[in-house]
Amino acid sequence: MSRIGNKPIQIPSDVKIDITGMKVNVTGPKGTMLRVIRPELFFEEENGHLLVKGKDNSKRTNAFSGLTRSLISNMVTGVSKGFQRRLVIEGVGYRATVSGSVLTLNVGYSNPVEFGLPVGVTASVDKSNITLEGIDNELLGLTAARIRSIRKPEPYKGKGIRYESERIIRKAGKSAGKGK
Repeated sequence: MSRIGNKPIQIPSDVKIDITGMKVNVTGPKGTMLRVIRPELFFEEENGHLLVKGKDNSKRTNAFSGLTRSLISNMVTGVSKGFQRRLVIEGVGYRATVSGSVLTLNVGYSNPVEFGLPVGVTASVDKSNITLEGIDNELLGLTAARIRSIRKPEPYKGKGIRYESERIIRKAGKSAGKGK
């Protein structure tokens, strides 16, 4: 059995979940999210909790019940509290600015890189920190990964764009390998 799939989803008082057929619509103070679920799954709602159940007890259905429970839980968290990802820019002269839905990055290329933010993701820049916010955890993580891929951190000086919690393992330069 899936341990994650058996855990109930706590539904806050300001969040409304509407299940019609195979569509789950979650509405909260920050917005609305819609997801289509697998046909072998169904939901049971009891006193402020939502349980994901499978129609059969196969290994595949148990795996999908855990996945669906995590996705619905992220939707509930997203529409009630929202998600946030932080990126750090390291390097001399590296900087970022945001105007509207366009993030402009000066990260060592001859021209600035303009990154268009998807709908539902907002960015703010404070010195060398980029903060991304949104209600969709999947879209937010994908956007952060795409921004990081513009200039990945390099292992010698650590220059580039990295996640706030990411630790870069430094390498010694070629002069450190020579023994005299």
